[in-house]
Amino acid sequence: MSQTSTLLYGGNIHANGIRLHYLRYGGTAGERATRDSVIIVPGITSPAATWGFVGEHFGTTFDTYVLDVRGRGLSSASDSLDYSLDAQAADLLAFAQTLRLKRYSVVGHSMGGRIGARAARTQPAGLTRLVMVDPPVSGPGRRSYPSQLPWYIDSMALAREGTDAQGMLAFCPTWTEEQRQLRAEWLHTCDERAIRASFEGFHTDDVHMDLPHIGVPVLLMTAGRGDVIRPEDVEEIRTLVPQLAYSHVPDAGHMIPWDDEEGFYRAFNDFLGAPLPVLCRH
Repeated sequence: MSQTSTLLYGGNIHANGIRLHYLRYGGTAGERATRDSVIIVPGITSPAATWGFVGEHFGTTFDTYVLDVRGRGLSSASDSLDYSLDAQAADLLAFAQTLRLKRYSVVGHSMGGRIGARAARTQPAGLTRLVMVDPPVSGPGRRSYPSQLPWYIDSMALAREGTDAQGMLAFCPTWTEEQRQLRAEWLHTCDERAIRASFEGFHTDDVHMDLPHIGVPVLLMTAGRGDVIRPEDVEEIRTLVPQLAYSHVPDAGHMIPWDDEEGFYRAFNDFLGAPLPVLCRH
């Protein structure tokens, strides 16, 4: 991570009928003005704040926005909100349009990769690239997603009561204390209704049907551990997305930047229009 923070501000906009919260990094000064913006869409129980360290690094090179998906973080949540994949994809497109982003790439992790694919199938103006980081390949008639729903529900219940890094240890044993503390701080902002709906969607939404309709370059990034995507899954996706680029981070589990942050940045190469800098260690 750079020594000088690239965080500009956190903000809220009204888009697709709801409040969407985001964190912005980098801005458009210098060479960033010549590059496409980047929207980072986190996974099922990852509020934007927990991806701040990634946003910080991306902000050194790109005008970067980290989105709170509806029902997470500081974005809208309610018992009447539509938490479907279609609604999440519509949020993403409305977010970019409301902010008047002329050219932008989407980097979606896990559930965020599926959101990106569903949004990209409509071939929206302005979208230039899609990165799917270890997206679930579960769906109708396919093998189940390897994580179990109680892992999410139980940890969220603990967070709602109030917990700390030690309390998260049983759920995230490979994470650092700092990472677990941040999750303990923000996990209570994940609406259980949203998480249940998204987890069910992992098994009922057919994202493979979206893939052939994507007209922009696509990078698929997979983790060496976690069993979310297997080699045969990569080959199937290649047949559906002829323009697919592929990268693999062998020393990481599903939460790739948590396990191998440098490997995560390196795996982008120059796909986004410029390579991310080597990680500076303090």
